Amino acid sequence: MRLSDFIVQHVDRIVDEWEQFARTLAPEPGTMTRTDLRDHARSILLAAARDMRTVQSPGEQVAKARGEGPEKTPSLDVAAASHGELRHHVGFDLVQMTSEFRHLRASVIRLWVASLITPDLNNLQDMIRFNEAIDEALAESTAAYAEQVSRSRDIFLAILGHDLRAPLQAVSMSTEMLARKVALDSDAQAFVSRIKSGTRHMAAMVSDLLEFVRSRLGNGLPIDPAPMDLASAAKAAMDEACAGQPDCTPLLSFDGDSHGIWDRGRIEQLLQNLIGNALQHGSNRRTVTVTITGGAEQVLLTVHNYGTPIPKEALNTLFDPLVRSADEELGSTSTSLGLGLFIVKEVVTAHQGSIEVSSNASDGTTFTVILPRVSRATS
Repeated sequence: MRLSDFIVQHVDRIVDEWEQFARTLAPEPGTMTRTDLRDHARSILLAAARDMRTVQSPGEQVAKARGEGPEKTPSLDVAAASHGELRHHVGFDLVQMTSEFRHLRASVIRLWVASLITPDLNNLQDMIRFNEAIDEALAESTAAYAEQVSRSRDIFLAILGHDLRAPLQAVSMSTEMLARKVALDSDAQAFVSRIKSGTRHMAAMVSDLLEFVRSRLGNGLPIDPAPMDLASAAKAAMDEACAGQPDCTPLLSFDGDSHGIWDRGRIEQLLQNLIGNALQHGSNRRTVTVTITGGAEQVLLTVHNYGTPIPKEALNTLFDPLVRSADEELGSTSTSLGLGLFIVKEVVTAHQGSIEVSSNASDGTTFTVILPRVSRATS
């Protein structure tokens, strides 16, 4: 009997074995119903049988082995993806879920081989096709499971970031009231200043975290463009970045029209992150320079600093999330989460602009942003 026919005729027996094995893996024995344990097994098996009955050329077989072939079994992919999502919801870990497929493969082949009287070459081909189908199902199920894990993590981070804002606001307001209503000596004023500075840093980290999660859960950062002056926003961002830093002396220069249709809140995020990054990593003896050049249809923004250049091997991943510089990884006291430049890139992308970076020991580091004067709203 061909393997595809064997699967169809004995599908219930095979699923019974799947159920028994899944029961041994269940995170909380006795809490999962028979339906839960048999989840999508029948659909996966029948879809695999249908796939095995289709004609497949040698070229298609090679492509499928490399994961490059066209989707020929959508029902198999859907059932496998749904299985991965549901196994995540009921508490299976990734090893437990993948072991189900290993057991399914072994059960089918063991039962089928035991039923054969005179194996022939077609039987070997059937085994190859069956293994391909199971591998496809496993890949889809694993991808869906991993996506659920990633989404769960992002939702947790979103809740954490949201809930942290209230106590941070309380600390900030209490510090302001203390500074206004109580006569403080110089030592106490220094302590209050440190609390205010630390609160600002923590608030910036929480804001970065929320924007990172929002971009992952959605389709990029939403923007609400309106007429604004980029030079004015840059001046405000510089003042904010230098608050509490008496030695902070960035230089702003602009030429041409700096007005455009942008989301001011997002642009301020971009400026604060770029200027803050330049102040953090720049040389204390050299000035951070922000330059704005207005063109006919776009505005050019550059943020420049001198200091230790960015390694060439790091430039390709500089805007990736959760990437930190070498000195931070070695244990510096930076408050960065490695999200600032990721958010900068997201803001630029949301405004249909572009960003580049160059860095070397002689010329310093320059971030160059090009923004079209008119950006379309996104949601």
